[in-house]
Amino acid sequence: MVYQPVRQPRIADVITERLEAMILEGSLAPGQRLPPERELAERFGVSRPSLREAIQKLSARGLLSSRQGGGTFVNEELKSGYSDPLLELLSRHGEFHLDLLEFRDALEGISAYYAALRSTPADKELLIRRYEELAASYAEPSLQDDPHREAKADAAFHLAIAEAGHNVLLLHTIRGIFHLLEKSIVSSLAHLFERPGAREQLMVQHRALLDAILEGRAEDARSRAHEHLVFVEEGLLELERAETRAQRALRRAQALPERPE
Repeated sequence: MVYQPVRQPRIADVITERLEAMILEGSLAPGQRLPPERELAERFGVSRPSLREAIQKLSARGLLSSRQGGGTFVNEELKSGYSDPLLELLSRHGEFHLDLLEFRDALEGISAYYAALRSTPADKELLIRRYEELAASYAEPSLQDDPHREAKADAAFHLAIAEAGHNVLLLHTIRGIFHLLEKSIVSSLAHLFERPGAREQLMVQHRALLDAILEGRAEDARSRAHEHLVFVEEGLLELERAETRAQRALRRAQALPERPE
């Protein structure tokens, strides 16, 4: 029997794989700056030349980029995997927001399910922090005049759920449409907040979703995510119907024949 010789992997290749895994899992996010070379080499327990070789490989693959005098960064373009011109077109047309809500329902339901099963103590700590930031943006009157701030906090909470699910494809799909998600939420909130008590209802839904994840109730977490998005969708549909009725009434009024003198 012929045995193939066992070859030790090169240190630079091991570091390359480790950094790639960190980018995939979201530990290193697009645009994030890597620690200084000396510090990173110490963390990995490797020499600086081996680390430098790994960084050069990842730069050649388009994953990292260096800035003169500014360090090494995860490539910003990695977060724009869904920067197709069609998506930009969708973001400018409100009539497709319901399509995005249906897409979110599918993705975020399964993300919540996996987050309940897989979230670590660190994930849960981040989820609680994101929820508290969201609650603060809804409760603070001075922030309620800024729907973009509220939408950003809302989207960050849902993104943290995707991160806690530890499925890299789900994470990068949701992260890839993050800017579209924020625009959708801005539009949704602007309409929903016209309804009395909408903020309170949304926070009750977010709290129920958070509790289900923290307590490991996977099916319940998926259901809470679905119920939240159904509430948003139904609210938008009702507002659209009300707007249609108002426009119809206006057209009828404008079309009334003039009374004879």
